[in-house]
Amino acid sequence: MLTQIPWLTVLIAFPLVSAIAIPILPDPNGKTTRWYALSTALIELALMVYAFWGNYTFSLADLQLTETYPWVPQIGLNWSLAVDGLSMPLILLTGFINALAIFAAWNVTKKTKLFYCLMLVLLSAQIGVFAAQDMLLFFLMWEIELIPVYLLISIWGGPQRQYAATKFILYTAVGSIFILVAGLAMAFYGDTTTFDMAALAQKHYPLAFEMLSYIGLLIAFGVKLPIFPFHTWLPDAHGEASAPVSMVLAGVLLKMGGYGLIRMNVQMLPHAHIHLAPILAVLGVVNIVYGALNAFSQANLKRCLACSSISHMGFVLIGIATLSNLGLNGAVLQMVSHGLIAASLFFLAGIIYDRTHTLTIEKMGGMAKLMPTVFALFTISGMASLALPGMSGFVGELTIFLGVANTTVYTASFKLMVILLAAVGLILTPIYLLSMLRRVFYGKAGDIASSAWIDAQPREVFITICLLLPIIGIGLYPKIVMQTYDVTTMAIAQNLEQEVTVVAQQGHFSSALALQEFHAPDLSTSGQKIMGVMNPAR
Repeated sequence: MLTQIPWLTVLIAFPLVSAIAIPILPDPNGKTTRWYALSTALIELALMVYAFWGNYTFSLADLQLTETYPWVPQIGLNWSLAVDGLSMPLILLTGFINALAIFAAWNVTKKTKLFYCLMLVLLSAQIGVFAAQDMLLFFLMWEIELIPVYLLISIWGGPQRQYAATKFILYTAVGSIFILVAGLAMAFYGDTTTFDMAALAQKHYPLAFEMLSYIGLLIAFGVKLPIFPFHTWLPDAHGEASAPVSMVLAGVLLKMGGYGLIRMNVQMLPHAHIHLAPILAVLGVVNIVYGALNAFSQANLKRCLACSSISHMGFVLIGIATLSNLGLNGAVLQMVSHGLIAASLFFLAGIIYDRTHTLTIEKMGGMAKLMPTVFALFTISGMASLALPGMSGFVGELTIFLGVANTTVYTASFKLMVILLAAVGLILTPIYLLSMLRRVFYGKAGDIASSAWIDAQPREVFITICLLLPIIGIGLYPKIVMQTYDVTTMAIAQNLEQEVTVVAQQGHFSSALALQEFHAPDLSTSGQKIMGVMNPAR
Protein backbone atom coordinates (compact mmCIF):
# COMPACT_ATOMS: atom_id res chain seq x y z
CA MET A 1 0.00 0.00 0.00
CA LEU A 2 2.86 2.39 0.79
CA THR A 3 4.25 2.04 -2.74
CA GLN A 4 0.94 3.33 -4.13
CA ILE A 5 1.04 6.56 -2.13
CA PRO A 6 1.60 9.65 -4.35
CA TRP A 7 4.59 10.71 -2.31
CA LEU A 8 5.46 13.87 -4.20
CA THR A 9 1.91 15.17 -3.98
CA VAL A 10 1.95 14.44 -0.26
CA LEU A 11 5.25 16.30 0.14
CA ILE A 12 3.83 19.37 -1.61
CA ALA A 13 0.37 19.26 0.00
CA PHE A 14 1.35 18.51 3.61
CA PRO A 15 3.08 21.83 4.46
CA LEU A 16 0.49 23.76 2.45
CA VAL A 17 -2.47 22.20 4.28
CA SER A 18 -0.64 22.64 7.58
CA ALA A 19 -0.13 26.33 6.79
CA ILE A 20 -3.83 26.80 6.10
CA ALA A 21 -4.63 25.42 9.58
CA ILE A 22 -2.36 27.90 11.41
CA PRO A 23 -4.84 30.84 11.54
CA ILE A 24 -7.36 28.76 13.51
CA LEU A 25 -4.85 27.52 16.11
CA PRO A 26 -5.72 28.70 19.64
CA ASP A 27 -2.45 30.40 20.44
CA PRO A 28 -2.45 33.68 22.41
CA ASN A 29 1.36 33.93 22.87
CA GLY A 30 2.76 32.28 19.73
CA LYS A 31 4.38 29.26 21.41
CA THR A 32 1.93 26.73 20.01
CA THR A 33 2.41 28.07 16.48
CA ARG A 34 6.21 27.73 16.75
CA TRP A 35 6.02 24.10 17.84
CA TYR A 36 3.33 23.37 15.25
CA ALA A 37 5.40 24.80 12.39
CA LEU A 38 8.59 23.07 13.54
CA SER A 39 6.77 19.75 13.94
CA THR A 40 5.32 20.13 10.44
CA ALA A 41 8.77 20.83 8.95
CA LEU A 42 10.35 17.86 10.78
CA ILE A 43 7.55 15.50 9.72
CA GLU A 44 7.95 16.78 6.17
CA LEU A 45 11.70 16.04 6.26
CA ALA A 46 11.02 12.57 7.70
CA LEU A 47 8.49 11.88 4.93
CA MET A 48 11.07 12.93 2.32
CA VAL A 49 13.70 10.60 3.71
CA TYR A 50 11.24 7.71 3.97
CA ALA A 51 9.79 8.24 0.48
CA PHE A 52 13.17 8.42 -1.23
CA TRP A 53 14.81 5.70 0.86
CA GLY A 54 12.13 3.16 0.09
CA ASN A 55 11.02 4.16 -3.41
CA TYR A 56 13.98 5.80 -5.15
CA THR A 57 16.74 3.84 -6.91
CA PHE A 58 20.09 5.62 -7.20
CA SER A 59 21.25 3.48 -10.12
CA LEU A 60 18.41 4.61 -12.43
CA ALA A 61 18.75 7.80 -14.48
CA ASP A 62 15.06 7.89 -15.46
CA LEU A 63 12.39 9.91 -13.71
CA GLN A 64 11.00 8.12 -10.67
CA LEU A 65 7.99 8.44 -8.33
CA THR A 66 6.11 9.68 -11.41
CA GLU A 67 2.62 11.13 -10.89
CA THR A 68 0.42 12.56 -13.65
CA TYR A 69 -3.15 13.73 -13.20
CA PRO A 70 -5.21 15.99 -15.49
CA TRP A 71 -5.70 19.27 -13.65
CA VAL A 72 -7.00 21.87 -16.11
CA PRO A 73 -7.39 19.86 -19.35
CA GLN A 74 -8.87 22.83 -21.20
CA ILE A 75 -5.42 24.48 -21.27
CA GLY A 76 -3.38 21.28 -21.15
CA LEU A 77 -2.23 21.77 -17.54
CA ASN A 78 -1.42 18.50 -15.78
CA TRP A 79 -0.42 17.84 -12.19
CA SER A 80 2.76 16.10 -13.34
CA LEU A 81 5.46 15.33 -10.78
CA ALA A 82 8.62 13.21 -10.78
CA VAL A 83 12.17 13.23 -9.45
CA ASP A 84 15.57 12.10 -10.67
CA GLY A 85 19.14 12.54 -9.49
CA LEU A 86 19.02 16.23 -10.34
CA SER A 87 15.95 17.13 -8.27
CA MET A 88 15.94 14.55 -5.46
CA PRO A 89 19.02 15.84 -3.54
CA LEU A 90 17.77 19.42 -3.91
CA ILE A 91 14.38 18.45 -2.45
CA LEU A 92 16.15 16.89 0.53
CA LEU A 93 18.26 20.06 0.87
CA THR A 94 15.04 22.09 0.79
CA GLY A 95 13.43 20.11 3.59
CA PHE A 96 16.59 20.21 5.71
CA ILE A 97 17.27 23.95 5.34
CA ASN A 98 13.64 24.94 5.85
CA ALA A 99 13.31 22.87 9.02
CA LEU A 100 16.41 24.54 10.48
CA ALA A 101 15.22 27.98 9.32
CA ILE A 102 11.92 27.53 11.14
CA PHE A 103 13.82 26.48 14.27
CA ALA A 104 16.08 29.52 13.81
CA ALA A 105 13.00 31.78 13.83
CA TRP A 106 12.18 30.85 17.42
CA ASN A 107 12.44 34.47 18.60
CA VAL A 108 9.97 35.89 16.06
CA THR A 109 7.20 37.59 18.03
CA LYS A 110 5.70 39.92 15.41
CA LYS A 111 2.68 38.39 13.62
CA THR A 112 3.85 34.90 14.53
CA LYS A 113 1.02 33.03 12.81
CA LEU A 114 1.50 34.87 9.53
CA PHE A 115 5.28 34.34 9.62
CA TYR A 116 5.13 30.57 10.06
CA CYS A 117 2.23 30.26 7.64
CA LEU A 118 4.32 31.95 4.94
CA MET A 119 7.34 29.76 5.75
CA LEU A 120 5.31 26.59 5.24
CA VAL A 121 3.74 27.87 2.01
CA LEU A 122 7.25 28.72 0.80
CA LEU A 123 8.42 25.19 1.62
CA SER A 124 5.57 23.70 -0.39
CA ALA A 125 6.28 25.89 -3.43
CA GLN A 126 10.01 25.10 -3.38
CA ILE A 127 9.35 21.36 -3.48
CA GLY A 128 6.87 21.95 -6.28
CA VAL A 129 9.51 23.74 -8.37
CA PHE A 130 11.97 20.85 -8.08
CA ALA A 131 9.35 18.12 -8.65
CA ALA A 132 7.24 19.68 -11.46
CA GLN A 133 7.45 17.98 -14.86
CA ASP A 134 4.86 20.20 -16.56
CA MET A 135 6.05 23.58 -17.84
CA LEU A 136 2.93 25.43 -16.69
CA LEU A 137 3.02 23.73 -13.29
CA PHE A 138 6.69 24.68 -12.95
CA PHE A 139 5.85 28.30 -13.75
CA LEU A 140 2.96 28.27 -11.27
CA MET A 141 5.13 26.93 -8.44
CA TRP A 142 7.87 29.40 -9.37
CA GLU A 143 5.41 32.30 -9.04
CA ILE A 144 3.85 31.05 -5.80
CA GLU A 145 7.32 30.97 -4.21
CA LEU A 146 7.82 34.69 -4.88
CA ILE A 147 4.87 35.87 -2.77
CA PRO A 148 5.96 34.49 0.64
CA VAL A 149 9.53 35.75 0.14
CA TYR A 150 8.28 39.23 -0.70
CA LEU A 151 6.08 39.34 2.41
CA LEU A 152 8.75 37.81 4.67
CA ILE A 153 11.22 40.52 3.67
CA SER A 154 8.78 43.44 3.62
CA ILE A 155 7.22 42.69 7.04
CA TRP A 156 10.07 41.18 9.11
CA GLY A 157 13.06 42.80 7.39
CA GLY A 158 15.35 45.68 8.34
CA PRO A 159 14.92 49.45 7.98
CA GLN A 160 15.07 49.35 4.16
CA ARG A 161 12.87 46.24 3.89
CA GLN A 162 10.24 47.80 1.61
CA TYR A 163 12.87 48.83 -0.94
CA ALA A 164 14.60 45.43 -0.80
CA ALA A 165 11.33 43.48 -1.07
CA THR A 166 10.09 45.61 -3.98
CA LYS A 167 13.39 45.21 -5.82
CA PHE A 168 13.27 41.46 -5.25
CA ILE A 169 9.75 41.07 -6.60
CA LEU A 170 10.39 43.32 -9.61
CA TYR A 171 13.55 41.50 -10.68
CA THR A 172 12.23 37.98 -10.13
CA ALA A 173 8.71 38.62 -11.46
CA VAL A 174 10.01 40.20 -14.66
CA GLY A 175 12.44 37.30 -15.04
CA SER A 176 9.59 34.84 -14.60
CA ILE A 177 7.86 36.25 -17.66
CA PHE A 178 10.64 34.80 -19.79
CA ILE A 179 9.90 31.32 -18.41
CA LEU A 180 6.26 31.64 -19.44
CA VAL A 181 7.04 33.03 -22.90
CA ALA A 182 9.72 30.43 -23.64
CA GLY A 183 7.52 27.63 -22.30
CA LEU A 184 4.55 28.67 -24.42
CA ALA A 185 6.73 29.03 -27.50
CA MET A 186 8.17 25.53 -27.10
CA ALA A 187 4.77 24.05 -26.24
CA PHE A 188 3.02 25.42 -29.34
CA TYR A 189 5.89 24.76 -31.74
CA GLY A 190 5.35 21.92 -34.19
CA ASP A 191 2.35 19.70 -34.85
CA THR A 192 1.61 18.83 -31.23
CA THR A 193 0.94 21.08 -28.25
CA THR A 194 2.27 19.86 -24.93
CA PHE A 195 3.64 21.29 -21.71
CA ASP A 196 5.26 18.02 -20.63
CA MET A 197 8.97 18.67 -20.13
CA ALA A 198 10.05 15.25 -21.40
CA ALA A 199 8.00 15.73 -24.55
CA LEU A 200 9.37 19.25 -25.05
CA ALA A 201 12.90 17.88 -24.81
CA GLN A 202 12.13 15.43 -27.65
CA LYS A 203 10.95 18.14 -30.06
CA HIS A 204 13.30 19.27 -32.84
CA TYR A 205 13.53 23.05 -32.91
CA PRO A 206 15.38 25.24 -35.45
CA LEU A 207 18.64 26.57 -34.03
CA ALA A 208 17.46 30.19 -34.11
CA PHE A 209 14.33 29.23 -32.16
CA GLU A 210 16.41 27.31 -29.64
CA MET A 211 18.80 30.22 -29.18
CA LEU A 212 15.98 32.68 -28.47
CA SER A 213 14.30 30.31 -26.03
CA TYR A 214 17.64 29.56 -24.38
CA ILE A 215 18.44 33.26 -23.91
CA GLY A 216 14.99 33.91 -22.44
CA LEU A 217 15.36 31.08 -19.93
CA LEU A 218 18.93 32.15 -19.18
CA ILE A 219 17.67 35.61 -18.22
CA ALA A 220 14.93 34.13 -16.00
CA PHE A 221 17.21 31.71 -14.20
CA GLY A 222 20.08 34.19 -14.27
CA VAL A 223 18.04 36.57 -12.12
CA LYS A 224 17.48 33.86 -9.52
CA LEU A 225 20.99 32.37 -9.52
CA PRO A 226 21.99 35.30 -9.81
CA ILE A 227 24.18 36.08 -12.85
CA PHE A 228 25.85 39.44 -13.42
CA PRO A 229 24.30 41.93 -14.26
CA PHE A 230 20.96 40.63 -12.88
CA HIS A 231 22.37 40.25 -9.38
CA THR A 232 21.79 43.62 -7.73
CA TRP A 233 18.62 42.55 -5.90
CA LEU A 234 20.48 39.92 -3.87
CA PRO A 235 22.68 42.12 -1.59
CA ASP A 236 19.67 44.31 -0.81
CA ALA A 237 17.44 41.33 -0.05
CA HIS A 238 20.02 39.66 2.19
CA GLY A 239 20.94 42.92 3.88
CA GLU A 240 17.33 43.50 4.98
CA ALA A 241 15.94 39.96 5.39
CA SER A 242 15.85 38.29 8.78
CA ALA A 243 18.29 35.43 9.38
CA PRO A 244 15.78 32.57 8.82
CA VAL A 245 14.66 34.09 5.52
CA SER A 246 18.28 34.60 4.44
CA MET A 247 18.95 30.94 5.24
CA VAL A 248 16.20 29.84 2.84
CA LEU A 249 17.06 32.50 0.27
CA ALA A 250 20.74 31.53 0.06
CA GLY A 251 20.34 27.85 0.88
CA VAL A 252 17.51 26.95 -1.50
CA LEU A 253 16.14 29.76 -3.66
CA LEU A 254 19.42 30.51 -5.47
CA LYS A 255 19.70 26.81 -6.31
CA MET A 256 16.42 27.01 -8.21
CA GLY A 257 18.26 29.07 -10.83
CA GLY A 258 20.99 26.48 -11.28
CA TYR A 259 18.42 23.67 -11.35
CA GLY A 260 16.41 25.46 -14.03
CA LEU A 261 19.50 25.95 -16.19
CA ILE A 262 20.31 22.24 -16.14
CA ARG A 263 16.72 20.99 -16.37
CA MET A 264 15.61 23.28 -19.20
CA ASN A 265 18.54 25.00 -20.91
CA VAL A 266 20.77 21.92 -20.96
CA GLN A 267 18.27 19.08 -21.25
CA MET A 268 15.58 20.70 -23.38
CA LEU A 269 17.71 22.98 -25.58
CA PRO A 270 21.01 21.09 -26.03
CA HIS A 271 21.96 22.55 -29.43
CA ALA A 272 21.69 26.12 -28.16
CA HIS A 273 23.55 25.14 -25.00
CA ILE A 274 26.49 23.83 -27.01
CA HIS A 275 26.72 27.08 -28.97
CA LEU A 276 26.25 29.37 -25.96
CA ALA A 277 28.20 27.35 -23.39
CA PRO A 278 31.37 29.49 -23.85
CA ILE A 279 29.32 32.59 -22.97
CA LEU A 280 28.04 30.77 -19.89
CA ALA A 281 31.62 30.01 -18.87
CA VAL A 282 32.61 33.65 -19.31
CA LEU A 283 29.63 34.78 -17.23
CA GLY A 284 30.71 32.31 -14.56
CA VAL A 285 34.19 33.79 -14.45
CA VAL A 286 32.73 37.29 -14.24
CA ASN A 287 30.51 36.20 -11.36
CA ILE A 288 33.46 34.71 -9.48
CA VAL A 289 35.80 37.68 -9.81
CA TYR A 290 33.17 40.42 -9.60
CA GLY A 291 31.44 38.88 -6.58
CA ALA A 292 34.73 38.47 -4.74
CA LEU A 293 35.88 42.02 -5.50
CA ASN A 294 32.50 43.44 -4.55
CA ALA A 295 32.62 41.64 -1.21
CA PHE A 296 35.69 43.70 -0.30
CA SER A 297 33.75 46.97 -0.50
CA GLN A 298 30.83 45.92 1.70
CA ALA A 299 30.55 47.48 5.16
CA ASN A 300 27.46 45.38 5.95
CA LEU A 301 28.16 41.82 7.14
CA LYS A 302 25.23 40.17 5.35
CA ARG A 303 25.80 42.13 2.14
CA CYS A 304 29.39 40.85 2.17
CA LEU A 305 28.11 37.28 2.49
CA ALA A 306 25.59 37.95 -0.30
CA CYS A 307 28.39 39.02 -2.66
CA SER A 308 30.23 35.88 -1.65
CA SER A 309 27.20 33.86 -2.80
CA ILE A 310 27.32 35.60 -6.17
CA SER A 311 30.95 34.56 -6.49
CA HIS A 312 30.32 30.94 -5.53
CA MET A 313 27.41 30.60 -7.94
CA GLY A 314 29.85 31.46 -10.72
CA PHE A 315 31.39 28.01 -10.26
CA VAL A 316 27.97 26.46 -10.92
CA LEU A 317 27.82 28.30 -14.26
CA ILE A 318 31.29 27.08 -15.23
CA GLY A 319 30.39 23.50 -14.30
CA ILE A 320 27.25 23.63 -16.44
CA ALA A 321 29.27 25.12 -19.32
CA THR A 322 31.83 22.29 -19.42
CA LEU A 323 29.48 19.97 -21.37
CA SER A 324 30.94 17.09 -19.35
CA ASN A 325 29.87 14.71 -16.61
CA LEU A 326 32.63 15.96 -14.31
CA GLY A 327 31.51 19.55 -14.71
CA LEU A 328 27.83 18.76 -14.15
CA ASN A 329 28.77 16.66 -11.13
CA GLY A 330 30.66 19.60 -9.70
CA ALA A 331 27.83 22.03 -10.43
CA VAL A 332 25.25 19.96 -8.55
CA LEU A 333 27.66 19.32 -5.68
CA GLN A 334 28.48 23.03 -5.50
CA MET A 335 24.78 23.86 -5.24
CA VAL A 336 24.27 21.42 -2.36
CA SER A 337 27.50 22.50 -0.66
CA HIS A 338 26.85 26.22 -0.97
CA GLY A 339 23.30 25.75 0.29
CA LEU A 340 24.63 24.32 3.55
CA ILE A 341 27.53 26.76 3.93
CA ALA A 342 25.53 29.89 3.11
CA ALA A 343 22.72 28.89 5.48
CA SER A 344 25.27 28.45 8.26
CA LEU A 345 26.97 31.82 7.64
CA PHE A 346 23.72 33.79 7.40
CA PHE A 347 22.37 32.14 10.55
CA LEU A 348 25.53 33.09 12.47
CA ALA A 349 25.30 36.63 11.08
CA GLY A 350 21.74 36.68 12.42
CA ILE A 351 22.99 35.67 15.88
CA ILE A 352 25.36 38.63 15.85
CA TYR A 353 22.58 40.97 14.74
CA ASP A 354 20.23 39.72 17.47
CA ARG A 355 22.83 40.74 20.08
CA THR A 356 24.12 43.99 18.60
CA HIS A 357 21.22 45.21 16.40
CA THR A 358 23.74 46.21 13.75
CA LEU A 359 25.34 44.59 10.72
CA THR A 360 27.96 47.30 10.22
CA ILE A 361 31.34 45.59 10.40
CA GLU A 362 33.17 48.70 11.62
CA LYS A 363 31.01 48.79 14.75
CA MET A 364 32.09 45.27 15.67
CA GLY A 365 35.48 43.97 16.75
CA GLY A 366 36.97 42.00 19.62
CA MET A 367 34.17 39.45 19.56
CA ALA A 368 36.46 36.40 19.74
CA LYS A 369 36.91 36.79 23.51
CA LEU A 370 33.36 37.95 24.20
CA MET A 371 31.60 35.31 22.06
CA PRO A 372 34.06 32.40 21.69
CA THR A 373 31.47 29.84 20.55
CA VAL A 374 30.11 32.11 17.81
CA PHE A 375 33.71 32.88 16.81
CA ALA A 376 34.57 29.17 16.51
CA LEU A 377 31.44 28.30 14.55
CA PHE A 378 31.79 31.33 12.25
CA THR A 379 35.44 30.48 11.59
CA ILE A 380 34.62 26.88 10.65
CA SER A 381 31.85 28.04 8.31
CA GLY A 382 34.19 30.64 6.82
CA MET A 383 36.83 27.97 6.18
CA ALA A 384 34.22 25.89 4.38
CA SER A 385 33.25 28.90 2.26
CA LEU A 386 36.85 29.51 1.17
CA ALA A 387 37.08 25.84 0.09
CA LEU A 388 39.40 24.49 2.77
CA PRO A 389 40.33 20.84 2.02
CA GLY A 390 38.17 18.50 4.06
CA MET A 391 35.11 20.70 3.57
CA SER A 392 32.35 20.30 0.96
CA GLY A 393 33.25 23.57 -0.79
CA PHE A 394 36.67 22.20 -1.70
CA VAL A 395 35.22 19.07 -3.32
CA GLY A 396 32.67 21.00 -5.37
CA GLU A 397 35.12 23.58 -6.72
CA LEU A 398 37.85 21.00 -7.38
CA THR A 399 35.43 18.83 -9.37
CA ILE A 400 34.45 21.81 -11.50
CA PHE A 401 38.11 22.66 -12.19
CA LEU A 402 38.69 19.03 -13.18
CA GLY A 403 35.66 19.23 -15.45
CA VAL A 404 37.09 22.27 -17.22
CA ALA A 405 40.54 20.73 -17.52
CA ASN A 406 39.27 17.39 -18.86
CA THR A 407 36.63 18.58 -21.31
CA THR A 408 37.57 17.98 -24.92
CA VAL A 409 35.18 20.44 -26.54
CA TYR A 410 37.06 23.66 -25.74
CA THR A 411 40.33 24.95 -27.12
CA ALA A 412 43.32 24.79 -24.80
CA SER A 413 43.61 28.58 -24.70
CA PHE A 414 39.96 29.01 -23.68
CA LYS A 415 40.25 26.40 -20.93
CA LEU A 416 43.44 28.03 -19.66
CA MET A 417 41.73 31.44 -19.54
CA VAL A 418 38.75 30.08 -17.59
CA ILE A 419 40.92 28.19 -15.13
CA LEU A 420 43.29 31.10 -14.48
CA LEU A 421 40.54 33.68 -14.00
CA ALA A 422 38.49 31.34 -11.81
CA ALA A 423 41.65 30.72 -9.78
CA VAL A 424 41.82 34.47 -9.17
CA GLY A 425 38.50 34.08 -7.38
CA LEU A 426 39.99 31.29 -5.28
CA ILE A 427 42.73 33.72 -4.22
CA LEU A 428 40.37 36.61 -3.52
CA THR A 429 37.89 34.53 -1.50
CA PRO A 430 40.14 33.76 1.48
CA ILE A 431 41.39 37.34 1.45
CA TYR A 432 37.98 38.96 1.92
CA LEU A 433 36.67 36.21 4.22
CA LEU A 434 39.71 36.31 6.50
CA SER A 435 39.61 40.10 6.44
CA MET A 436 35.95 39.98 7.49
CA LEU A 437 36.76 37.56 10.31
CA ARG A 438 39.60 39.80 11.49
CA ARG A 439 37.47 42.94 11.57
CA VAL A 440 34.53 41.25 13.30
CA PHE A 441 36.28 39.05 15.85
CA TYR A 442 39.72 40.57 16.46
CA GLY A 443 41.13 43.94 17.38
CA LYS A 444 39.58 46.56 19.63
CA ALA A 445 35.95 46.09 20.66
CA GLY A 446 33.46 48.40 18.94
CA ASP A 447 31.07 50.92 20.41
CA ILE A 448 28.46 48.32 21.31
CA ALA A 449 27.84 47.79 25.03
CA SER A 450 29.54 44.70 26.45
CA SER A 451 26.19 43.49 27.82
CA ALA A 452 25.10 42.80 24.24
CA TRP A 453 27.79 40.18 23.68
CA ILE A 454 25.94 37.03 24.72
CA ASP A 455 27.50 33.83 23.40
CA ALA A 456 25.58 31.28 21.33
CA GLN A 457 22.83 29.46 23.19
CA PRO A 458 22.25 25.65 22.95
CA ARG A 459 19.52 26.02 20.29
CA GLU A 460 21.80 28.16 18.13
CA VAL A 461 24.75 25.80 18.57
CA PHE A 462 22.54 22.85 17.63
CA ILE A 463 21.32 24.50 14.41
CA THR A 464 24.85 25.42 13.33
CA ILE A 465 26.25 21.96 14.08
CA CYS A 466 23.40 20.40 12.06
CA LEU A 467 24.69 22.41 9.09
CA LEU A 468 28.39 21.85 9.72
CA LEU A 469 28.17 18.06 10.06
CA PRO A 470 27.07 17.45 6.42
CA ILE A 471 29.55 20.12 5.26
CA ILE A 472 32.42 18.19 6.82
CA GLY A 473 30.90 14.79 5.98
CA ILE A 474 30.65 15.65 2.27
CA GLY A 475 34.17 17.07 2.34
CA LEU A 476 35.59 13.84 3.76
CA TYR A 477 33.38 11.41 1.83
CA PRO A 478 31.78 13.13 -1.20
CA LYS A 479 30.33 9.87 -2.52
CA ILE A 480 27.55 10.21 0.05
CA VAL A 481 26.05 12.93 -2.16
CA MET A 482 27.55 12.11 -5.56
CA GLN A 483 25.95 8.67 -5.71
CA THR A 484 22.50 10.26 -5.60
CA TYR A 485 22.91 12.13 -8.90
CA ASP A 486 25.94 10.72 -10.76
CA VAL A 487 23.83 8.46 -13.00
CA THR A 488 21.60 11.37 -13.98
CA THR A 489 24.43 13.76 -14.79
CA MET A 490 26.11 11.00 -16.79
CA ALA A 491 22.95 10.53 -18.86
CA ILE A 492 22.74 14.29 -19.48
CA ALA A 493 26.43 14.35 -20.48
CA GLN A 494 25.94 11.42 -22.86
CA ASN A 495 23.09 13.23 -24.57
CA LEU A 496 25.26 16.34 -24.87
CA GLU A 497 28.04 14.20 -26.35
CA GLN A 498 25.71 13.03 -29.11
CA GLU A 499 24.58 16.59 -29.83
CA VAL A 500 28.18 17.83 -29.84
CA THR A 501 29.00 15.23 -32.48
CA VAL A 502 26.17 16.58 -34.67
CA VAL A 503 27.31 20.18 -34.22
CA ALA A 504 30.91 19.21 -34.99
CA GLN A 505 29.81 17.58 -38.25
CA GLN A 506 27.89 20.71 -39.22
CA GLY A 507 30.96 22.87 -38.61
CA HIS A 508 29.06 25.88 -37.21
CA PHE A 509 30.37 26.66 -33.74
CA SER A 510 32.06 29.27 -31.58
CA SER A 511 35.79 29.90 -31.91
CA ALA A 512 36.13 28.92 -28.25
CA LEU A 513 35.04 25.38 -29.12
CA ALA A 514 37.48 22.84 -30.47
CA LEU A 515 34.81 20.70 -32.09
CA GLN A 516 36.81 20.15 -35.24
CA GLU A 517 39.09 17.95 -33.11
CA PHE A 518 36.33 16.58 -30.91
CA HIS A 519 36.51 13.04 -29.69
CA ALA A 520 34.02 11.49 -27.27
CA PRO A 521 35.24 11.33 -23.65
CA ASP A 522 34.98 8.12 -21.65
CA LEU A 523 32.02 9.04 -19.46
CA SER A 524 32.00 5.70 -17.68
CA THR A 525 35.18 6.61 -15.80
CA SER A 526 34.13 10.12 -14.78
CA GLY A 527 32.88 9.08 -11.35
CA GLN A 528 36.07 7.05 -10.83
CA LYS A 529 38.17 10.11 -11.67
CA ILE A 530 36.37 12.17 -9.06
CA MET A 531 36.68 9.56 -6.34
CA GLY A 532 40.27 8.84 -7.31
CA VAL A 533 41.21 12.47 -6.71
CA MET A 534 39.33 12.51 -3.39
CA ASN A 535 40.82 9.19 -2.30
CA PRO A 536 44.32 8.71 -3.75
CA ALA A 537 44.54 5.21 -2.27
CA ARG A 538 42.03 4.02 -4.84
